[in-house]
Amino acid sequence: MDFLSPDFWSALLAIVIIDLVLAGDNAIVIGLSARNLPKDQQRKVIFWGTFGAIAIRSLLTLAVVWLLQIPGLLLLGGALLIWIAFKLLVEEKKHDVGAAASLWAAVRTIIIADTVMGLDNVLAVAGAAHGDFVLVVLGLLVSVPIVVWGSTLILRWVERFPIIIYIGSGVLAWTATKMITDEPFLKTFFAENSLLKWVLTVVVVAGVLLLGKLRNQRKALAKSL
Repeated sequence: MDFLSPDFWSALLAIVIIDLVLAGDNAIVIGLSARNLPKDQQRKVIFWGTFGAIAIRSLLTLAVVWLLQIPGLLLLGGALLIWIAFKLLVEEKKHDVGAAASLWAAVRTIIIADTVMGLDNVLAVAGAAHGDFVLVVLGLLVSVPIVVWGSTLILRWVERFPIIIYIGSGVLAWTATKMITDEPFLKTFFAENSLLKWVLTVVVVAGVLLLGKLRNQRKALAKSL
């Protein structure tokens, strides 16, 4: 594609918009994953987690045609993301774990979560790029500062307002239900039964938040005894 052509720049703008609209979920998972680490490790987690997530998403975009042929991919990814939302909600701070181990565990969580959440993003970006991988990479690079800034902001907010952890987990759970209902062999069913779609969303989001809250309350009670 000609770098000076209007088509190139309009496609790039579309990709950047898509990335920025979907960057909120990624910023949440990065911020929540890094929150339990010492402050001197949080920037490293944000950097390496973002770098790894962008690299994986770029590779996924290359394989998008093949991915589309795999039945049940979005359904499986949505189920995995529900577990990640719950895990991030109930994960405790571990002061007795070595910094390096904690750092790379957080980076691994970020990369896995972003890979799962990136499936919808990859499909949307691939369509806007019309198969041009250069456009995909450029769009991702432009959106990186937004993701990093959002992650840092969420870290600061979490320290002052712990309820953000629950809000973030709820957003991830909602994203998971969207992936499940967008699964090709389920999409028609949910389109014809929109009420069930909303019921599923409410059940999953409320279930994750309620189970997480109960789990945290049990932990707090056990510590007080």
